[in-house]
Amino acid sequence: MSEYGTSLVPAPNRLSDSLPGGGAGYVIDEETGIEARPGTERVARWLRSTVGAATGLPLPPRTGDGNRIHLCILPELAEELGGPESYRLSADGHRLAIDGASEAGLFWGAQTLRQLLGPDAFRRAPVSGRREWEVPAVTVHDSPRFRWRGLMLDVARHFLPKEGVLRYLDLMAAHKLNVLHFHLTDDQGWRVEIERYPKLTEIGSWRSRTKIGHRASPLWEEKPHGGYYTQDDIREIVAYAAERHITVVPEIDVPGHSQAAIAAYPELGNTDVIDTTSLTVWDNWGISPNVLAPTDNTLRFCEGVFEEILELFPSRFVHVGGDECLKDQWRGSPAAQARIEELGLADEDALQAWFIGHFDRWLAARGRRLIGWDEILEGGLAEGAAVSSWRGYAGGIAAARAGHDVVMCPEQYVYLDHRQDAGVDEPVPIGYVRTLEDVYRFEPVPPELDESEARHVLGTQANVWTEVMEDHARVDYQAFPRLAAFAEVAWSALPEPVERDFPDFERRMAVHYRRLDALGVGYRPPSGPRPWQRRPGVLGRPVDGLPPQR
Repeated sequence: MSEYGTSLVPAPNRLSDSLPGGGAGYVIDEETGIEARPGTERVARWLRSTVGAATGLPLPPRTGDGNRIHLCILPELAEELGGPESYRLSADGHRLAIDGASEAGLFWGAQTLRQLLGPDAFRRAPVSGRREWEVPAVTVHDSPRFRWRGLMLDVARHFLPKEGVLRYLDLMAAHKLNVLHFHLTDDQGWRVEIERYPKLTEIGSWRSRTKIGHRASPLWEEKPHGGYYTQDDIREIVAYAAERHITVVPEIDVPGHSQAAIAAYPELGNTDVIDTTSLTVWDNWGISPNVLAPTDNTLRFCEGVFEEILELFPSRFVHVGGDECLKDQWRGSPAAQARIEELGLADEDALQAWFIGHFDRWLAARGRRLIGWDEILEGGLAEGAAVSSWRGYAGGIAAARAGHDVVMCPEQYVYLDHRQDAGVDEPVPIGYVRTLEDVYRFEPVPPELDESEARHVLGTQANVWTEVMEDHARVDYQAFPRLAAFAEVAWSALPEPVERDFPDFERRMAVHYRRLDALGVGYRPPSGPRPWQRRPGVLGRPVDGLPPQR
């Protein structure tokens, strides 16, 4: 079998030679067409636009006999192989077929075909006069371990233009990730157009300057930073993702991390504590004390925002943040204290739980589900809410034991803004050292959960916070190659962490780096950062030692 056949990332469940004892695989050339059975037309179109562009082959529609790639949806594969995203790919000297249990499964099979063709199949145009492309003689049976295989992309701290988001959707698809958690709002910027509240983008999408490095750094970029997505941009992003079987889950962070919204509409803040008219979009990092006031006016305002968000994003889940809400202003606010007394609540934590619970019911009435960071557990968890467990495993364990669905994304394993090495050349070092091997040995399902509780783990997610990532090159460096290791954890049926064959993953990555090169990904090389990837003199926030394991 060729090196491409034995270097798939993420690793499939089963891979075998179609021709035991050796033999040539299936050759794709100018005579090859695509036979697209009913329901497979979008996958055929994707193959022509990507593999066709890279190889220079037309891959026209074809039926009947002859040289062709056969695409078919066979729902019975779901039971046979393990779920609706299952697929089977078979290639030998005479036939090339991809069968999916659903269109999504077929699409993941097409991604595997692209890898089997070699790194040049990841380019946007042919780089040689090559007219024949051989698919190794293999049979692949595959299905994902988790149904939620996510990437959280923070575009609030540093705005990523639309083209950059579309690019990351392609990179996610190439790694069989299927959820983009889109962090659209924070203290440092509001990134989505809301037509009934135009000041959110007129004012809230721009800050006057930006801290360079960690908040302890004395360095500033003294120029405005910002941007936002129009509603048509969002529709395009969502449609582009859907073509790649990726769900876009929007996050509107409330009631904390809301200074950009308060700067645009001062009446949303705690006006009886501070002069909210003096607030601007925050230019620093950390946690702002300026949070939404727990008033009926604020609830109606947020409902108006979410009404437009629901029109733009068909995702069943809507993320409401709920993290790091500093409650000092509520403690000093007569209006907030009156609301606590009026509702018969115990304290400010219960007030936040009331706020989140309101939107849990509001979203449920519209056929959606609320998901929030694990702080929403404080003061009591809303009945239908799901939890993104980021502060270690504890929040996820508590939520699952209480019967709530969980996405595991503990910071000590899958926060990709954390540094990859302890070396002095590591750019803007943040947090613990989390190497490629550390990510590869991450286990999303904690052993404390029994079988029934573990079923509440929807899946897992890697998070990319962009305080110290000013452009897509910095995002690439922090995300890759660790996102490839994470994708294998999310997709593949791996053994226990200590038993995982990391040397074999490194061997497969030697080929996968060439795929990333063809895609133009500015990953961190195994030998360390390249000279232009370093940020000498820019302070970070490194944390020494090993992170807590739970």
